[in-house]
Parts: sequence; C-alpha cells; structure tokens
Amino acid sequence: MFIETETTPNPATLKFMPGQPVMTSGTRDFSSPEAAEVSPLAQAIFDTGEVVNVFFGSNFVAVTAAPGADWSALKGMVVSVLL
Repeated sequence: MFIETETTPNPATLKFMPGQPVMTSGTRDFSSPEAAEVSPLAQAIFDTGEVVNVFFGSNFVAVTAAPGADWSALKGMVVSVLL
C-alpha cells in the first residue's frame, strides 16, 4: 500500500492519506495519549513518540509533532503504523 503525505498550514502537522477510508462518518480528534486509549490506531501513532495530536478525517490521518520533533524520522514511523 502506498501512503501519500501532504503538508498543512501548520508546519508541525502532516496529513497521511492511506488511500482507504479512515472514518465512515464524522471526524475524531485525540489530543493526548490518554484520549487515544479508545483507538488502537491513534494509540499506536502516539506510541511512535513526540506526537501531541492525532486527528482522523474521512480519508486521512493528521499527525501533529511535538515542538522540536524530527519529522524525517517520525514520518517513517507513522507510515509503518498505517501500513
């Protein structure tokens, strides 16, 4: 599976598009690892480290990195979780 990424107006946030539905309806925002405990996918993304927010849209996952996080390393870890 090929996962596309897209920048957002917030340089700390990257949008991951797995090419399949993420949410069947609505959206979901996870602002902490504790909030993500209800979603194995969101929890796994937080477990990659240095993530401060995960947002699910209909066909994408937006991930916000902590200040000073290295996107070059984090991006590959998030893609691995989404595969």
